[in-house]
Amino acid sequence: MVILYLIMYMPLFSNAQISEGKITYERKTNLYKKYKDEDMRRWIGEAHRIKTDYFELSFNDSLSYFRPQESELKEEYSWTTQKNSVYQNFRSNTRITVKSIWGEKVFLTDTLYTRKWKITDSKRTIGGHDCRKAIWEVNDSTRIYAWYTDAINMSAGPESFYGLPGVILGVATEDGGVVYFAKKIEIVRNNPSTLLLNKKVKKLYTPDELKLQLQKDYGKEPWGKAMIKGVFDYW
Repeated sequence: MVILYLIMYMPLFSNAQISEGKITYERKTNLYKKYKDEDMRRWIGEAHRIKTDYFELSFNDSLSYFRPQESELKEEYSWTTQKNSVYQNFRSNTRITVKSIWGEKVFLTDTLYTRKWKITDSKRTIGGHDCRKAIWEVNDSTRIYAWYTDAINMSAGPESFYGLPGVILGVATEDGGVVYFAKKIEIVRNNPSTLLLNKKVKKLYTPDELKLQLQKDYGKEPWGKAMIKGVFDYW
């Protein structure tokens, strides 16, 4: 039995690296940093200032599927954060993102999001793996930090993040307003069909098409502008 187990899983550990598995991430969002309006902050309240969500990333050597973790528990303030699902195909350089807008699933198709990462010498341990810190300068005033491990030989991560020499186990905005960290790393084989969007959808938007539609429907209102910004922020 032990020999059979080793034979089955030997390809995953060749050269002491992993190329297939599932990662559970915890995301903490500081709602006081997301919502600057004082009335909104008072309505949210100090007890709900930090919102926690959980996600799963399943991947093999060419595909990844990031999605919210299913739960039967009733979620408070569910509307305050985005819960995207993201399918990435690294061979075809394509991405499909599923966003929930006012309770309706909206499907976007695009190429993989290219980011220019600066790899640093800073290190930390996440989920038992040594990780190196990388920085993406979104613009002159905003940075995103990521921590990746080359022990997992797959360039994927939470949301649409990828492009580093290993899987991304942590992501954080510079102000700490949004932070993802891997909480569980499993070495499992994934059926490739489960990493692809295998359903027909009514409409596949491009990001530009969706932005134009949302601006037409909601762009005249301050809350609408904030909503649109949140839909397209960073991820």
